[in-house]
Amino acid sequence: MNFLRGVMGGQSAGPQHTEAETIQKLCDRVASSTLLDDRRNAVRALKSLSKKYRLEVGIQAMEHLIHVLQTDRSDSEIIGYALDTLYNIISNEEEEEVDDVEEENSTRQSEDLGSQFTEIFIKQQENVTLLLSLLEEFDFHVRWPGVKLLTSLLKQLGPQVQQIILVSPMGVSRLMDLLADSREVIRNDGVLLLQALTRSNGAIQKIVAFENAFERLLDIISEEGNSDGGIVVEDCLILLQNLLKNNNSNQNFFKEGSYIQRMKPWFEVGDENSGWSAQKVTNLHLMLQLVRVLVSPTNPPGATSSCQKAMFQCGLLQQLCTILMATGVPADILTETINTVSEVIRGCQVNQDYFASVNAPSNPPRPAIVVLLMSMVNERQPFVLRCAVLYCFQCFLYKNQKGQGEIVSTLLPSTIDATGNSVSAGQLLCGGLFSTDSLSNWCAAVALAHALQENATQKEQLLRVQLATSIGNPPVSLLQQCTNILSQGDKIDRRGSKIQTRVGLLMLLCTWLSNCPIAVTHFLHNSANVPFLTGQIAENLGEEEQLVQGLCALLLGISIYFNDNSLESYMKEKLKQLIEKRIGKENFIEKLGFISKHELYSRASQKPQPNFPSPEYMIFDHEFTKLVKELEGVITKAIYKSSEEDKKEEEVKKTLEQHDNIVTHYKNMIREQDLQLEELRQQVSTLKCQNEQLQTAVTQQVSQIQQHKDQYNLLKIQLGKDNQHQGSYSEGAQMNGIQPEEIGRLREEIEELKRNQELLQSQLTEKDSVIENMKSSQTSGTNEQSSAIVSARDSEQVAELKQELATLKSQLNSQSVEITKLQTEKQELLQKTEAFAKSVEVQGETETIIATKTTDVEGRLSALLQETKELKNEIKALSEERTAIKEQLDSSNSTIAILQTEKDKLELEITDSKKEQDDLLVLLADQDQKILSLKNKLKDLGHPVRLKCLQK
Repeated sequence: MNFLRGVMGGQSAGPQHTEAETIQKLCDRVASSTLLDDRRNAVRALKSLSKKYRLEVGIQAMEHLIHVLQTDRSDSEIIGYALDTLYNIISNEEEEEVDDVEEENSTRQSEDLGSQFTEIFIKQQENVTLLLSLLEEFDFHVRWPGVKLLTSLLKQLGPQVQQIILVSPMGVSRLMDLLADSREVIRNDGVLLLQALTRSNGAIQKIVAFENAFERLLDIISEEGNSDGGIVVEDCLILLQNLLKNNNSNQNFFKEGSYIQRMKPWFEVGDENSGWSAQKVTNLHLMLQLVRVLVSPTNPPGATSSCQKAMFQCGLLQQLCTILMATGVPADILTETINTVSEVIRGCQVNQDYFASVNAPSNPPRPAIVVLLMSMVNERQPFVLRCAVLYCFQCFLYKNQKGQGEIVSTLLPSTIDATGNSVSAGQLLCGGLFSTDSLSNWCAAVALAHALQENATQKEQLLRVQLATSIGNPPVSLLQQCTNILSQGDKIDRRGSKIQTRVGLLMLLCTWLSNCPIAVTHFLHNSANVPFLTGQIAENLGEEEQLVQGLCALLLGISIYFNDNSLESYMKEKLKQLIEKRIGKENFIEKLGFISKHELYSRASQKPQPNFPSPEYMIFDHEFTKLVKELEGVITKAIYKSSEEDKKEEEVKKTLEQHDNIVTHYKNMIREQDLQLEELRQQVSTLKCQNEQLQTAVTQQVSQIQQHKDQYNLLKIQLGKDNQHQGSYSEGAQMNGIQPEEIGRLREEIEELKRNQELLQSQLTEKDSVIENMKSSQTSGTNEQSSAIVSARDSEQVAELKQELATLKSQLNSQSVEITKLQTEKQELLQKTEAFAKSVEVQGETETIIATKTTDVEGRLSALLQETKELKNEIKALSEERTAIKEQLDSSNSTIAILQTEKDKLELEITDSKKEQDDLLVLLADQDQKILSLKNKLKDLGHPVRLKCLQK
């Protein structure tokens, strides 16, 4: 400051230029001074001048200040002064009070100046990136002014700064760290910074949400005391709204992250009459709006439905209903709570059913719907509250045929409480429909129309409602009473708008008659209705009455389009002739178009909520605008159609109805068959389970039976010891432990061995015969001529065959001996078994004697089991030997096949030798010696040689 005083004190001449020259010298000192202290003092001086001389400091010093941010980052103090100076230049906040006359001009100039300096600062994107990097500094004197400066930049030129931050690496992530700062001032200003950053930018909203913003913000709200918290809670709620409103991705992320469950403690306000501070009311209002953001009718239906279910499951809807029925709640909070409950239950059957079960804490308890309707038809209640109740009733009935039936049933004679102790919803609606308050008339008519929306059954049921107008007069139907009031017009003195009652009744009648030919017939049955409508349409009235004319034209058009021609005097063709004669088709269509051209029609068609600034604007209902849009075109076509076209259309309709009936019939059949198939599948699965259980039970019973058998056998063994023939029958008792099944199995194995032996014997016999045949064939061949060709190799093969035959025979003999041995053992076992069976009839002895002899029985039983094991091993060995014999037989078969092929070759050679017989006769003398040698070989082989054959 001494430096600043010296600079200011040296300026004696030219007071107008003193400040500018001082700022210029300070800027020069910042730019040229080599000492850090001098630069720091110069920047401090610029900061003190920046608020009063904003323009001069901004023009001359901004470039130097940015340079300081780039070069002097090591000194946090000078960085803080530079950031504060830039904030004072760019921000539009004015500390000095401004006169009322100059306030508007000063504000406009300030805003223009701030936006201009902001544009200069962000022209170089590196400046914003530099500012983001400075926010990573933990020093309070750097971080806090940096947060305020960036917030001011976003307020001035939000979209441009958002785009720079979006493309900056880790730009959003750096800003998210501010929420985790332990210093509340920086954390709270960080929330304000994120508010400005996320405004109207879906991409940044998604990044902030996925940087765990929901978790941190909900933690801050919880730490600050939920709805009892201060302005920090308000700022966090506004930021949450920025992140969730019109952002389906973030809404889904909020729901999937189970953050809806964390909203329930917000609404635990209790029944305290005190404690409703202005900040608490603001906080709770924002909390309710946040709930509405998640279940808004403008959201995708699937997302809204899932949020509604989550709110019911976590108890949030129940908590809201508690506030709804609590006492001492401020009117604006109560109104917003009703609107919130409305959208939480809209179109969700589970939530609607729960809301129908809610009772007010009165004596006797009354349904919440009845209590709310009492407020709606009470003209002393605030207008916004009555609109909220109407919206709640509409949302309760939206796509809720069950609720519609319950409301209509309260009007039927069989359900009306004759004692008059309780007031039903239907009675309240009728009371509002026929009261002298036009707003109550309109609200009751619209509410009753929603009870009939897209529900032909309730439209027919409502025709049964009878009203007692006065004592001594017969009751009239609700439909007739509505038309009576409509025809009276302005004759009844009503409070409020002149046309509001008639518009409400006409909307009710149009909704009631659409898609319901029976209701059209009842309406036309009153002969005064059609002349009244045609008279209203044909008159030339003022602009205010044109809307009533348009609604009358719509009602008459519905009576034509949905007419089933059951009344001869009011058939479609006659009604169209009446229109052409008294009104004119063009005039009728023009009057019909007054509805959609009305200035309030488009406003009502935008949102389902009846949100009007005053009662005079309460003309159209949202659902009714949909009905007008649907019927206006078809009624226009129906008016211009000829009778022949009508007939053709009716025939097409009938054909389509028949086709639809057939399709519906087959759909029902398919549905029934699907149900039957499902039942059969369930039965099959049930039978499978029962079968598995039974099989398990059978297995257990078999094992138990086996255990009982074993126990029985042991008891028999123990009892058999006490017999006087114990010694002779002890082995039989042991044999009984083998089990009869095992003895039978041994018998079967012995029989199988016998059969195998016989089979092998037969195979050996066959082989012997084959070999004999081969021998004979060889002998005959050699007798004729082949004796000269038999070689030494043939003799060796024959010898080997003989050896194999001998081996096989020996093996068979040994096997037969073993079989005989097994048979004898079998006979012995059978004899022992029979002997033991004869000795079974022994009476039981005492338990002491049985216990003393158990050890001996167990030893003998183990010996017998060992013997049985040895027998099994022997049987196994015999089986292996049998397998080996089979293999030897297979090898002999292959040898025989080889001999057979050689025999064929020999036969071929003999045939050739016959051809050479003449040559052989010539050489007979030379072959004598060879023949003698061959004869010797044959003798060695055991074949007798006939000399006479050789002599030939």
